[in-house]
Amino acid sequence: MGDTIRAAVQTGPRQIEIREFPRPVIGPDDGGLLRIEACGICGSDVEQFRGHLGQQWLPMVPGHEPLGIIEEVSSAAAARWGVQPGDRVAVEILIPCRSCDLCLAGRYMSCRNRVGSHGGSQPPARGLGLWGGFAEYIHLHPNSILHKVRADIPAEVAVMFNPLGAGVRWACHLGGVGLGDTVLILGAGQRGLSAVLASRVAGAGTIIVTGLARDAGKLALAREFGADVTIDVEAEDTVARVLEVTGGVGADVVLELTPMATQPIRDAVAAVRWGGRVVLAGLKGGQPVELSTDMIINKALTVMGAFSVDSRAYAEAIRLIETGRFPLARMHTHTFGLSDISRAIETLAGEVPGEDAVHVAIVPGPSEPRGRGAAWAEERRRSDEGPPPQAARPAR
Repeated sequence: MGDTIRAAVQTGPRQIEIREFPRPVIGPDDGGLLRIEACGICGSDVEQFRGHLGQQWLPMVPGHEPLGIIEEVSSAAAARWGVQPGDRVAVEILIPCRSCDLCLAGRYMSCRNRVGSHGGSQPPARGLGLWGGFAEYIHLHPNSILHKVRADIPAEVAVMFNPLGAGVRWACHLGGVGLGDTVLILGAGQRGLSAVLASRVAGAGTIIVTGLARDAGKLALAREFGADVTIDVEAEDTVARVLEVTGGVGADVVLELTPMATQPIRDAVAAVRWGGRVVLAGLKGGQPVELSTDMIINKALTVMGAFSVDSRAYAEAIRLIETGRFPLARMHTHTFGLSDISRAIETLAGEVPGEDAVHVAIVPGPSEPRGRGAAWAEERRRSDEGPPPQAARPAR
């Protein structure tokens, strides 16, 4: 390892440049240095790239789904994390203070004294540094939260800990999906597909997934992962179709996961059954949404906002990945090197003609991939994992 580290720095909307940073010196009271194996790209990275989520935190190193190998670690951090150099870990985005009343009560995601985040917003005093995953290395804060991941899983699969963690938390922990439930998932992106897997594991009876006409490939993958019904919202009325499938009752749980679109929120409230749950996780960039509060009241609905992913969901998602029960490699479609970060984000955003992206990852290194897509991912899956197992389905 040299004295400098390359990282992608976002300086404005659609403006990312590769810069070199001095290698951090890890002191006795510091955290550690993580060599990035892969970093997933999230839909919120797309919106950040486009400038829809504000620019007050720029410049910054994005990338909040990092997976990597511990290169260096202080003795104090090693004891706290239970790791040593050479261990593979997944890194949570939030860096809490670990000492306030909320942190001590286990509610660290609400910490008011956050040190910062990995790949997200930073307090101004923290400045620009190697905090995000779109880099060769991340400088880990002593308060960072890490999860060990088995080393024999392909990096492009193991890095799905974040979207799968979202599926687990939003469907199971917040949505409360249980045996026999009908689940409506609005949005067929990587988190929607992850919610399909999580709902199937939880024993859902019927899973319905929506998407646009251009999402035909994703909807086909949703069916492969365990969805019973898929809806092209440009060809069918979502609410009418859900009521048809459920005999007029509606869905027990609705997950609204679409970015920027506001109509799916209204569809969620209209398509859920009396007394059902609606989980809102799709960011809208501050757009106002008209809702019938009378409908929410008269249907006795529980409407919840889903902020990020917590440690419990990350841990459960990693265990699901490590079981090898699901053909997760089918969800990974593109791998890019650090120098192609803008192209990678544009590919996930659907802005590159002819590329049907689902899960996209950045893999930095001396021999960086250049836009390796679905054909390469399928070849890699076959060589690393063999034939994919089928998603487990409960007896009907």
